[in-house]
Amino acid sequence: MSSVKNFYKRTIYLFYYLKMLDLQKFRQFLEYVNDTTKLSKVRLVWDAVVSVYRYNIGLIDYFYFKFYEKDHQERDKWMGTGYKYEYDLIMNPVQERHILQNKIHFFEAFTPYVKHATCTLNDLIANNVKAQRVLQNRSGKIAIKDALGQCGWDVEIKNVVEFSREQLIAYMQGKGFNLAEEFIIQHPDLALLSDTGLNTVRLITQINAEGGVDFIGPTLRITVNSQVDNMAVGNVAAPIDINTGKIKGKGAYQDIRKEPVDAHPVTGVPLIGFQVPYWDEVLRICREAALYNTRNKSIGWDVAITADGPSFVEGNHNWCKLLWQLPAGEGLKYVLEKYKLEAHIIVSANKQK
Repeated sequence: MSSVKNFYKRTIYLFYYLKMLDLQKFRQFLEYVNDTTKLSKVRLVWDAVVSVYRYNIGLIDYFYFKFYEKDHQERDKWMGTGYKYEYDLIMNPVQERHILQNKIHFFEAFTPYVKHATCTLNDLIANNVKAQRVLQNRSGKIAIKDALGQCGWDVEIKNVVEFSREQLIAYMQGKGFNLAEEFIIQHPDLALLSDTGLNTVRLITQINAEGGVDFIGPTLRITVNSQVDNMAVGNVAAPIDINTGKIKGKGAYQDIRKEPVDAHPVTGVPLIGFQVPYWDEVLRICREAALYNTRNKSIGWDVAITADGPSFVEGNHNWCKLLWQLPAGEGLKYVLEKYKLEAHIIVSANKQK
């Protein structure tokens, strides 16, 4: 791509970043870095803008990746928002994403790998078997949400006894929710680690040039006084050894003002060496699911672990760059460069046929 086209595209990205910017968080990070490094705010903001163009990152990525501490060589290793967006367009075509974007479609497609009960608003209205399984689930709780929701936002946990079926239908309609799920009771080991919310494995699968499945960046998302496992709400994430299923590093926060931790900040359970239950089974179902529809080549699977084994929560075509890189403590763009190059070679070969 010519430098002019590249500049134009990243200028469009910059305006998008400005539109979507969490201004409060940006200001907090700016104040923190200014206080701790004594670098001027003007210099930091200017450097962040320049980095959008030079490294294809988002404005706030500059702080998440601590670019203010890094030289050019280190900065160039990190996969930012712009790079990830372009990578997703190559690996997961827009017309194929519905199976991952819509949780109703997802649960229908991957039913063999979903152990907990799920139903749609229409199932509840029809009062069919799916609805009864959700309403009579053993936990006594349900999670209600929008099937198109992202990152655990706008998910509500309710006790089944709070509603009649008709009242639940009316409540969901009023909230714009169209999906209800059995509240997942996680494996006792994970509950011991943290029982305030569901702790899930994020495992990224990548279809390689030979049509096989590569695993990259397994991470355990650990709740900290939260019902959802998203890092953005103050939880931690720790890297998992792909071979053993054990946590191999400290738990990282998304908040740059907090240092990584060796143990859970509330329960005190040590993180490093913690064994994720049913690890071989987690790998098996992710491998099989990745091969179900290889037109989506790069998927971040969210897997809950119950006493009976793993169960899919969702699959993500736009899996989080922060959740992948921050626990690893390094920029991992080089891992994806191989697959990006392979994809370009395949496209070029097809055009020549």
